[in-house]
Amino acid sequence: MNNEILVFSDLDGTLLDHHTYSFAAAVPTLDKLAEQNIPVIPTTSKTYAELKQIRSDLGLQTPFIVENGAAIFIPEGFFNEQPKDTLAKNGFWIKEFSKPVAYWRGLLDTLKGEFDGQFNHFANMTNAEIVDATGLSQAQAELASAREYGEPILWLGDQDTKVLFLKALENLGAKPLQGGRFLHLSGECDKGKALIWLKKLFQSTKANKEYTSIALGDGQNDVAMLNAADIAVRILSPVNEPPILTKENDVHTTKRFGPEGWADSLNHIIFNC
Repeated sequence: MNNEILVFSDLDGTLLDHHTYSFAAAVPTLDKLAEQNIPVIPTTSKTYAELKQIRSDLGLQTPFIVENGAAIFIPEGFFNEQPKDTLAKNGFWIKEFSKPVAYWRGLLDTLKGEFDGQFNHFANMTNAEIVDATGLSQAQAELASAREYGEPILWLGDQDTKVLFLKALENLGAKPLQGGRFLHLSGECDKGKALIWLKKLFQSTKANKEYTSIALGDGQNDVAMLNAADIAVRILSPVNEPPILTKENDVHTTKRFGPEGWADSLNHIIFNC
């Protein structure tokens, strides 16, 4: 592959094991990517607070995309100058695509009468309830609840009522996305739009180079990212069917779950092994 490469990776169920959150199987491939200066860009439903520790654990110093494309965090100095339409905060240049989380929580409040007892959401859940729903530790659950842009919803009702609930959210201007465990509530943003914006930014720094984007994900909230990428990798999931794409060319589906499939696919696509 002669072009510069950008790897956009979902975390839960993709680079991180769905059940254990381990990424041990991916470490040798992460090391090879680092040796080749190929950026791995976490593109996740997780929060900025969660990514601070996860990036450190993964050994990454690259930009990252949080809360299903609601914002991109770029370490200050990663590019020669601050990109347009970004704000500087906490050592990052931040491109925001979504309204703040308080707005979306307000929308949910308007639906609680109509859908009483049919759903719960992070702002209304105790830390213990988030632990039970996610399998995270108490400390990790506290970081997961530090939402800035979107709100995860735990659906408790039946499928027919869920269809009505989704329609009600869309009528209020929201764009709910189904993740591995939760519905994620936000506006007109998604991982695909964030990928396109960041790829263009990389491209603008090297006018004589072309970039190829590889995206890896296992859930429906990864569809926009997978469709937007030059090469899409659907990671086999132990709990969900592979996401359905409109993209037809350069689509791969792994034979193994999570980080094992993640490593297999990148080794084949990039390193021909």
